[in-house]
Amino acid sequence: MTGTDETILIERAGGVATITLNRPERKNAVTGEMWSALRDLFVDIGRRSEDRVVVVTGAGGAFCSGADLAAIDDISGGGLARMRVISSAAQALHDLPKPTIAKVPGIAAGAGANLALGCDLIVASDDARFSEIFSARGLSLDFGGSWLLPRLVGLHKAKELAFFADIISAKEAQELGLVNRVVPAGQLDGFVNEWAQRLSAGPPLALAMTKRMLNDSSTSTLAQALAAEGLSQVVNFGTEDLGEAMRAFVEKRAPEFRGR
Repeated sequence: MTGTDETILIERAGGVATITLNRPERKNAVTGEMWSALRDLFVDIGRRSEDRVVVVTGAGGAFCSGADLAAIDDISGGGLARMRVISSAAQALHDLPKPTIAKVPGIAAGAGANLALGCDLIVASDDARFSEIFSARGLSLDFGGSWLLPRLVGLHKAKELAFFADIISAKEAQELGLVNRVVPAGQLDGFVNEWAQRLSAGPPLALAMTKRMLNDSSTSTLAQALAAEGLSQVVNFGTEDLGEAMRAFVEKRAPEFRGR
């Protein structure tokens, strides 16, 4: 758990670190203190070898309704300082060298929607809803939305979502490529747990390098991508995990990767 008021909960089990936004009475709207805590938590998890996968979710049947505009002044230094904190949380999530899964029940709006989109994978319940609500509140995109949306759905569809601030269903989000899977609400926990355990059992170093290369792909030339692949494979061939994978293949068993 982080934060003195328990607005963000952290649970660790089997290599999976689950972060739960815990303000159900506000549909998990995020205060300035919570953005700071999230940033620090993402950085801390990135340094912990025992944390192999990160799941981000919300309490009380909602994912996150975005930034809490009623608590907009709880970061000293004015608007720019506030946005630097929010942006630093988005950057810390993006930089996490571990697979991240957004487990989305209910509403994911504004910065809450982009918190989900900033994760590597998104699994939504069939009653989930998404909205780039900013323009309806007199705001422009933040928490990386201007970077994430065009890469996920293309420029013109991104503009439609951002300009009109419509609320879309989980099914629509999946059809647009925003969401990996949509499952019945009662199966959300079990499905995400299965994915998280599979990722936790994977090779940490190889997954971290794969994540980085995929994140860099939109700004890399083919030559740069091939060079990064070559360097990554050189690193992989020097790890104990590669030898373990080869032994497990010969012995017809699941490998036990240790990240070294």
